[in-house]
Amino acid sequence: MTDSQSYLTHVASFEEVGWGIALIAITMMIHAFGMIVTLATGDAMQRRLLTAKGFLANIAALIATSWIIVFVHLSEVMVWAAFFVLCGAMPSMTAAYYYALLQYVTVGSELTLSVHWRLLGGLIGMAGLLTFAWSTTVLLFEIRQLQRLARRRQRSAIRPGHDG
Repeated sequence: MTDSQSYLTHVASFEEVGWGIALIAITMMIHAFGMIVTLATGDAMQRRLLTAKGFLANIAALIATSWIIVFVHLSEVMVWAAFFVLCGAMPSMTAAYYYALLQYVTVGSELTLSVHWRLLGGLIGMAGLLTFAWSTTVLLFEIRQLQRLARRRQRSAIRPGHDG
């Protein structure tokens, strides 16, 4: 039986499904913590920006929160890659990280997992979709907060008798 035929006859095991559910849960927990840090950082930067003026100050806050989100996503991919190496589904951490990152962003990869773990290739894409949607919501929230801050600055600048 060739490798392409093994796809047709492979039946997902409870072990594979269980590990997939566990890895998605771990991914979501990491993401929850990361988004709390992102929002706290954004809030702290906005408090500091109350005195700062201008477009660049707002962009700096948005870039900082975006960097945190990217770091969180890369950390989540590391968990999947480590699992792939530990369970023997990938030969090296480099190959596992490359594969996991491409699957996480749903691009796909020419690499494949061993037949026993193939279902995880799809589940990592599911985890990526969920967490990217969550991250997008956080970024949109940050943008709304920065817009409110800019409006507040404008209102205080046009008030008569205001020095600041």
